[in-house]
Amino acid sequence: MTLYSQISSNKRNSIFLLTAVIALVLGVVALYSYYTYQDFSLVILAAILAIPSSLIGYYAGDKIALTANRAHSATKEQAPELHRIIENLSITAGIPAPRIYIIDSPALNAFATGRDPEHASIAVTTGLLEALEKTELEGVLAHELSHIQNYDIRFAMLVAIFIGFIVILSDLVTRSMFFGGGFRNRDNRGNNNHAGAIIAVVSIILLIISPIIAKIIQLAVSRQREYLADSSGALLTRYPEGLASALEKIAHGKPLETASNATAHLFIANPFSGKRIMNLFSTHPPIEERIKRLRGV
Repeated sequence: MTLYSQISSNKRNSIFLLTAVIALVLGVVALYSYYTYQDFSLVILAAILAIPSSLIGYYAGDKIALTANRAHSATKEQAPELHRIIENLSITAGIPAPRIYIIDSPALNAFATGRDPEHASIAVTTGLLEALEKTELEGVLAHELSHIQNYDIRFAMLVAIFIGFIVILSDLVTRSMFFGGGFRNRDNRGNNNHAGAIIAVVSIILLIISPIIAKIIQLAVSRQREYLADSSGALLTRYPEGLASALEKIAHGKPLETASNATAHLFIANPFSGKRIMNLFSTHPPIEERIKRLRGV
């Protein structure tokens, strides 16, 4: 399988997983809502609540991520070499050059954000600029440009929005259970609907674990996209060793003080480096495995 077919397959699988989770949660909420209230009010209410936040997330999510990490715009006069590298790589990738931001931090990290190549940005830390050689910096920037080229930045934003929607649905069901009467529904004859009660219980259980399932899927997809961005970036520079060497230095870098769980998956490497977390809930694949793949060992 070629790199391009892997990217296409990854996009299809990602969309399928995301659609499956959303369909499951909506179906479960619809069943619970119909059993409890004889209508689909919970689904409609969740949609009404989620639409404004979704629009804000889609159109302003990149600005929120940049602001949250205290990134400031870098002009050509302020960072001429950085602009030159990104412009050359963008020409090679066939996409518009993204806006460039700098994060004042000794940590070694970078991330790309935006909703498409025409509205994309790349942020790098001052620590990264100081620590990396030119070929290593090219490898990192090519990796981030690959996220833009492959529309990973849009997918990451949509996943965050959909997970927020799932959380809203789960919260509405939980609140309705405690404050709206729970399992008091009766059929037309006034008898307890035991089958409906079972459905309601199963629905609540699924809704409790749905955000966890959605998060695990998000992390799994994010890890796979990191591998593909590594490969795509190496293809852009024609020099895999540049990124491999950069990742070795990044692996021993300091944690990024501005990083949060909301934006951690955007970075080229886990911004909480030095803190032990379960591999299942890691936003990135093991950096050693990424280096090994780049070097073809």
